[in-house]
Amino acid sequence: MSDSMLHDLAAGIRAGCIVPYLGPGVLADVTNAGTGTAIPADSDSLILAMNDGKPMAPRLMYEFPRAAMDVELKRGRSALQRFLDSTYGQTDWTRAAFHDWLASVKPHYVIDINRDTQLQQSYADTPHTLIRGIARVAGTDYRFRIHSYDGDQYTEIEQQAVDPSFPVLFKPMGSPLPDSTYVASDADYVDYITELMGGFAIPDFVKSYRKGKKYLFAGVRMTRDTERMVLSDIIYGAGSPAGWVLLPDPTDKERRFCTRMGLEIVESDITDLLAADRPAILAHAAETVLEVGC
Repeated sequence: MSDSMLHDLAAGIRAGCIVPYLGPGVLADVTNAGTGTAIPADSDSLILAMNDGKPMAPRLMYEFPRAAMDVELKRGRSALQRFLDSTYGQTDWTRAAFHDWLASVKPHYVIDINRDTQLQQSYADTPHTLIRGIARVAGTDYRFRIHSYDGDQYTEIEQQAVDPSFPVLFKPMGSPLPDSTYVASDADYVDYITELMGGFAIPDFVKSYRKGKKYLFAGVRMTRDTERMVLSDIIYGAGSPAGWVLLPDPTDKERRFCTRMGLEIVESDITDLLAADRPAILAHAAETVLEVGC
């Protein structure tokens, strides 16, 4: 893949016409600040971390939500909650290079399916709107919570009170801040995806804003059925093409899915995108951004 295409994708994010959609791969360079251990982010690493480093039964190793459901059934929801809180809310992690770059760009709308707090930290000096997915919650028709950040603290608000000038951080799988809420187990996903398909897991202002948008998927492999169902509904109403996927060495399954979704595969990695956004070429990138439809 030529640097020119990567230049244009980075410039499209800077211009606000390409929405970053972040997966586990954006955290590939993140380690425990004390021990140097890699952050558990993808399905396999999360399962191993949740089970004290030991593999679980093959049927449970298939996907993290399945393994999380097993823990929830055997040890209770609180055990799963404690694991995610400890992992993402109570451990000191180094910063991801991609999140440092994103902090310098500050797109108006970012989707992040990870459960860590680095995206929120990237906007810690900027008022923003935080949307997080919820599941299996009584007393509401919706499967999201919204918080407004004023540059100092979060305040929970209704969707009608959202300031449209604020950047929007959408974390459908939740996070530990300002309080912990997660979509993690099979039962969570069944509830969340059902309401996502019905239109109750995305606020109305996001439904309006996302019309015709294009996306860049970074750190997302297109092999996990659960993640594919989530993204299909989150990007509903996307432009044509729907966007691009940074996907080195794509599988046949991934190629078929991307073709069906209208996503162009860019056989490069996140490090290639960051290298292509060197200051020396930003002027050129801004001039050529029309090549990606901005």
